[in-house]
Amino acid sequence: MRGALLTLWAALAVWLSVVSAPTFAADAAATASGTDVQQVNAFIDEWHDDAAHARPRFFDKMAPGAIYIGTDKTERWTRDELKAWSKKYFERPSAWAFKPIKRHVAFSADRQFIWFDEQLDTQMGVCQASGVMQRTANGLQILHYQLSLAVPNELVDQFKDAIGKVDARSAAGKGK
Repeated sequence: MRGALLTLWAALAVWLSVVSAPTFAADAAATASGTDVQQVNAFIDEWHDDAAHARPRFFDKMAPGAIYIGTDKTERWTRDELKAWSKKYFERPSAWAFKPIKRHVAFSADRQFIWFDEQLDTQMGVCQASGVMQRTANGLQILHYQLSLAVPNELVDQFKDAIGKVDARSAAGKGK
């Protein structure tokens, strides 16, 4: 419960910052020092590398109440739920490999909260993700991460139809 409240407060703080100052994200990014951005990029790159090499410290970089949203509509996990779900993947030499293509980073005025979006080369193809991080006395930690497939607009109708067929099969299977 405490972790969920922390995540909620962090998201609320970011939202209030954006609502109260429409140019906030651009200003924060513009005033961010190169060192701050490099530190954040290195942290996220290392987090992805931890998964690529199935290192359990992948989970240590996430706050205890962190939320990870995967590409499937059923995939919303706390850090510990993600750890349990992905146990079989972390028993292999590589859990999954996400290589950044590009990333944008912004900071709150007090530099305690960081949000980012990134495009990734993955085993699923190009994905997009966004996240919220917090600077703590012990360093950076991820509060929220959401991963999604990057679907070209011209394929959306086919993609939607394919998902509809899967959902229909799933619903039919539950009715048996």
